[in-house]
Amino acid sequence: MLSLTTCLAPLVLAGLLGWTGAVKAFSRGTAQQAPKTVLARMLRSSERATVVLRATGGAELLIAAGLSAAPGSPLPGTATAVLGAGFLGYLGYGRAVAPESSCGCSAREDAPITWRAFARAAVVLIGGATVAVAQDPWWPTLSGRPAGALAFLAGAAAVLVALSADLDRWWLLPLRRTRLRVFGHPLLGTAGGDRVPVAASVELLEHSLAWQAAAPVVRSALLDHWEENGWRILQYSGVYGDRENARPVAVVFALDATAGRDTDDSPIVRVSYVDADSGEAVAVEELEAVPSRRILPMAG
Repeated sequence: MLSLTTCLAPLVLAGLLGWTGAVKAFSRGTAQQAPKTVLARMLRSSERATVVLRATGGAELLIAAGLSAAPGSPLPGTATAVLGAGFLGYLGYGRAVAPESSCGCSAREDAPITWRAFARAAVVLIGGATVAVAQDPWWPTLSGRPAGALAFLAGAAAVLVALSADLDRWWLLPLRRTRLRVFGHPLLGTAGGDRVPVAASVELLEHSLAWQAAAPVVRSALLDHWEENGWRILQYSGVYGDRENARPVAVVFALDATAGRDTDDSPIVRVSYVDADSGEAVAVEELEAVPSRRILPMAG
């Protein structure tokens, strides 16, 4: 097993760096993701962060080519180890100064830096050091022990996928949805239930465009909630209008009682403002300007 690891490590690292490098260097999403990264905060510029991300992607592609074509040389392994050490330092800095930002490691991750990013960087560091010291070509092992080599590569690929947050939507979210359908939500205490906890509905609401549209009016945390005809109603208090014509209102949201962040990525959210004194619905012209079919005002 040890010989398989040392001999095939160049291929595993080349696959990882080739993938992340190609995404950084060529993906259109790099420019969109750059402002969300720690790098943009470090450089104080989204444009400079985009340039650095693309340059890093190019370097990763060069190292991946070296690992594939010249694993017997210590240079690709050494460069990989240095890159991994740089990643760990960058992640440590990012975790300390901007824990809410993403690392941009694959130019697709928008989640905060977690232990998985550190683990993947450690794999690059340790794997690069191993390749630099061993200097073993991978093709004799692949041709001489194809079954063992393929099994090792499949296992290594599964580990790297598990350490990549931006791939969760392809395997982890489907598994979670299946678990919820089969066993129900664990916080409900009833197997097979189709309702999610209120906290899950609140979390989903606060990531929606409906919440962004109503946020300037909302002045409280969740005050009340109930369910009606499959909808979960969430009530907040707020102040509607300008300073001269301000009046207290109840801000009421309605969304599918079975929807959560793991079960529906874009649920319909209905919004209504109700005058706190008269109980009559307030016309919400602002919602008409929001370009999303997912925000629907509730009928009066």
